[in-house]
Amino acid sequence: MTILLVGGGPDTVTVPAVFDRFVKELRRRAPGRISRVAVVLFDHEGSSEYFLPAYVEPLESRRACEVVPVLLGFNRGADPAAFDDVDGIIVGGGPTPGYLEGLLPSAQPIRSLVSDGVPYMGFSAGAMVAPVRAIVGGYRIRGTEVCPADWSEGLDEVEIRDGLGLVPFAVDVHAAQAGTLGRAVGAVAKGLVDRAVAVDENTALVLHQADLEELDVIGTGNCWTIRGAGAKATVSVLSAHS
Repeated sequence: MTILLVGGGPDTVTVPAVFDRFVKELRRRAPGRISRVAVVLFDHEGSSEYFLPAYVEPLESRRACEVVPVLLGFNRGADPAAFDDVDGIIVGGGPTPGYLEGLLPSAQPIRSLVSDGVPYMGFSAGAMVAPVRAIVGGYRIRGTEVCPADWSEGLDEVEIRDGLGLVPFAVDVHAAQAGTLGRAVGAVAKGLVDRAVAVDENTALVLHQADLEELDVIGTGNCWTIRGAGAKATVSVLSAHS
């Protein structure tokens, strides 16, 4: 299986290798036929019409695809049947709590597909909802600020919720650019999660199994891996040049 966790939306991705890697997995999954790809977006008053091309055009420029838009909204989740027979899954950026609420009813079929070799690519919120236990927002831990309030997702205290269950470590995004690395470090140091990864923009962490033991980094930034050690957190830096 292959999971790509991208540290920002497609507007932050300038290196072609991110989409190249996903399309490579599509070719492996669906040799000799058109790939069927579910693209999950949070739609607010038709916003998906504006944002969808940023995900679709890089795909279609590389490979013939049948795109299946899966639109989420306030009080509108995904129909699990939307993922039937897909060769790839892309989950976009936007409100992380909204993506998580909308996708949880489909978590089991998504896990089954990924375990069976269907590649998953999550951008920003799509990366954050991938873990077993997901950081969904907040900017304080026990009253202390750990990241800018602008990146709180409307939440005060950092919240950890059940995610899609694709990876066993928490994920944060826009790490260096938005200062959310502090949130990931704080979540581990305070025992909210055991492990976390914070991914910079224009960067993707690529996993070939659901662990940190076999991975690649694509892009121009860093992936910051955080592990707990008692009341402390140890941070390691990975990059495409590591």
